[in-house]
Amino acid sequence: MARNKYPEITVKRILDAATRLFLEKGWDQTTIQDIIDELGDLTRGAFYHHFKSKEDIINAVLKRLALENNPFEQAEKMDGLNGLEKLKTAFQLSLTSNHGQVNAFKSIPSILKSPTLIANQLLECIRIGAPSIQSVIEEGVKDGSISVHYPKQTAETLVILSNIWLNPVIFSVTTEEYMQKAKHLQELYNGIGLPIIDDQILTSFEAFHREIFELNRLS
Repeated sequence: MARNKYPEITVKRILDAATRLFLEKGWDQTTIQDIIDELGDLTRGAFYHHFKSKEDIINAVLKRLALENNPFEQAEKMDGLNGLEKLKTAFQLSLTSNHGQVNAFKSIPSILKSPTLIANQLLECIRIGAPSIQSVIEEGVKDGSISVHYPKQTAETLVILSNIWLNPVIFSVTTEEYMQKAKHLQELYNGIGLPIIDDQILTSFEAFHREIFELNRLS
């Protein structure tokens, strides 16, 4: 394969091919050679120039799927919402609209058991997710819909708890226990002036968990 003057194009092609194969064949059944063969004109050296390992490529695929239909971008485009309403809307959308992640869980349900991938996801939560949440919280503090004292720390704990501790793939529990965790999170944030989790969102949590639980049961 000739040297590409635009490496971002190569990265995109690799991610496109890897995503297709992971969703079709599953994580365990897909090899790096499969991805190279799928592209046809990519050398093994070119692949390893961009991705150093199988975990590296799956981490990139998961990040890409998570960013699809970014719920905060969608909430920001909605007119007439105060800070709390934007945050609740984004939270609701993240549970009901990100089909890419659900499909990933369906085909590769065990990958997030990897300590490396969990650590990477944790860092991404703090680096990318928390600042978006912090911005909306600060907007809510200004308009009076949110009354937390520490927006940055609130955003960081919310994104960690909701993406790691409440992730049904990382912590596999029954739906009953999962809902206890969701209600505990509701009480925690109500107590500090961030009533983000209402009955509608609790219902979405339950539906989301049942879907993931069923996918894992059938896998």
